Amino acid sequence: MQTRGYRPDISGESRTGPTLKIALIAAPFISVPPADYGGTELFVAHLAEGLQSAGVETVVYANGESTVSSKCRSIYARSEWPTKSVEKAWLRELNHESWAVHDAATYCDIIHVQSAQAAMLSRFVKQPVVLTLHGPHEVALSEVYAFYPDVYYVCISDAQCKQEAMPRMRTIHHGIDLNQYRLVKQKQQYLSFIGRIAPIKGTHLAIEVAKRTGIPLNRR
Repeated sequence: MQTRGYRPDISGESRTGPTLKIALIAAPFISVPPADYGGTELFVAHLAEGLQSAGVETVVYANGESTVSSKCRSIYARSEWPTKSVEKAWLRELNHESWAVHDAATYCDIIHVQSAQAAMLSRFVKQPVVLTLHGPHEVALSEVYAFYPDVYYVCISDAQCKQEAMPRMRTIHHGIDLNQYRLVKQKQQYLSFIGRIAPIKGTHLAIEVAKRTGIPLNRR
């Protein structure tokens, strides 16, 4: 990708110095990687470790309970999930992300964020900003994204990309650490639902499929 006369190279060399430095900014509510629930936080941890193995220097902005192997910076010492107050959570996240973007802009080459509000801070920095779209399509969010055409948007599926219209956008599927999974050659006959139980996750659809097929449904 190329913007503002800057062309980053993930091989570890960049025009701004010998080692490419990438900031990965997560919300402050859940540790990176998560102790329990936290899909986005697990994604950030895997990405940080993958970039480091490729010779890219990374710094993760999360809370102080994070144990990711890369450098980690925080202003909130502890996790807070589930959040107890929407208003308090919004202020906490904005405070954390504004600090993180400002701090990362002093020494990082690329800033990778995970939320729309963090992407809005891109107008205050000169570095390329990347936003991974972790949630479903929402008209209100798409209207906000239209104000930030210089941001690089990463969809997690082609179907998601088809619902958006940002000029700098591409699909990059989430990766996983294969060492954490055991290959089972003898498959068991069941369906699996992985995720929190909420309408947005489609738990009701998984249950309906299980009923129609007569195949047991397990939740992970």
